[in-house]
Amino acid sequence: MKISTKGRYALAATISMAQFYNSSESITLISISERLGISKIYLEQVFSLLKRGGVVNSVKGSQGGYQLALPPHQLTVRDVLFATEASLFENTEDTVSKTIPEIEQAMQHRVFHSLDKAIKDTLQNVTLSDLVSTADSYKTDQGFMFYI
Repeated sequence: MKISTKGRYALAATISMAQFYNSSESITLISISERLGISKIYLEQVFSLLKRGGVVNSVKGSQGGYQLALPPHQLTVRDVLFATEASLFENTEDTVSKTIPEIEQAMQHRVFHSLDKAIKDTLQNVTLSDLVSTADSYKTDQGFMFYI
């Protein structure tokens, strides 16, 4: 499965937001852009989709920016990718349904429906909180102090 740059950046940006989650604070696109090394202009397009998809809310004013629409433990990878990767969730088109319907049914039932279900289940069962915890476990500096 190939997820576009837009979907990968959306996921990285929302994980970054979840790392510093505080329901009352907004995060600017510039701060996300600098932290992740992603173009601010590109992030504007991504956040437009995330806002439309109900993943983030925008806040106007001097303290403006973006906030996650829900706490990180309630937002799933599916939520983020559904907002930015519409084609990932489209039904598989029929291939030979008019000429050999039994082959079409076999492919749909044994391959495509199974794949769709596996993808949906995986994406639905991983939250932004899960990804924050996993990212924290990969940090090279675990805060250990060694004395000689």
